[in-house]
Amino acid sequence: MASPNINPTVRRRRLGQELRRLRETKGLTAEGVAERLLVSQSKISRLENGRRSISPRDVRDLCNVYEVEDPRVVESLMQMAKDSRQQGWWHAFGDIPYSVYIGLETDAESLRVYEPQVVPGLLQTTEYAEAVISGALPESTPEEWRKRVGVRLRRKERITTAAVPLRLWAVIDESVLRREVGDRHLMLAQLEHLQELSKLPHVTIQVLPFSAGAHTGLSGHYAILEFPETTDSSVVYIEGVTSDLYLEKTADVQKYTVMYEHLRAKAMSAEDSMEYIADIAKQHYAK
Repeated sequence: MASPNINPTVRRRRLGQELRRLRETKGLTAEGVAERLLVSQSKISRLENGRRSISPRDVRDLCNVYEVEDPRVVESLMQMAKDSRQQGWWHAFGDIPYSVYIGLETDAESLRVYEPQVVPGLLQTTEYAEAVISGALPESTPEEWRKRVGVRLRRKERITTAAVPLRLWAVIDESVLRREVGDRHLMLAQLEHLQELSKLPHVTIQVLPFSAGAHTGLSGHYAILEFPETTDSSVVYIEGVTSDLYLEKTADVQKYTVMYEHLRAKAMSAEDSMEYIADIAKQHYAK
């Protein structure tokens, strides 16, 4: 059953961080803990980075190894393990390959994204999303397309109807605006939608024009997520075809943050970007 108040992805991350802290406090290595529990080192690593579901029994065993004597601490950690095994709202849509990302985005306070190919998912119209998903997944069934569109529209509520909206900053390449997804009418509606969303106080959209030349985003799409809890480290998300990459080390996050600042500096201002989008809409799609 999905819980509206519990985010299992975030619970796993916080629990993993606490377990890592307990291990390091005792001066133990992940390899040493794995040997004592007769499990693989990769299992300990996956538990600590929040990428694997953890059972209350796992928590109990780890607490024994770490000599956690306060029963209230053990009980609190075991409760986090139980919460982390609940289902988020996205599980109602079935098996979603990027469910870890959705869980992070759902709990994030801010999101900075660079997109060189298509309009970022949170800024897409329904029709544009349908065209993008069906075009990107030609071998999938219409039912799978509809499922993904439904998830995308639900995610969009973070910027359109949430009581505490997500702070979104998007830098999009000019090619995004000129790639005709669907037909001209669909693209015109999508560009007008970008202009409308840009009026929201928590949404900033900048266009990176072709004239910017070489830039720090040439390696492709990425996103930086930040969270309201200071104990939750920022995450860099890089989407892949068969698997995704999540970077949480301070040095990695800092590297991508600096890259993003260079992108923002090379992009048009938010005001000029909206004028540019309006011009492209008028010249290429309003016919």
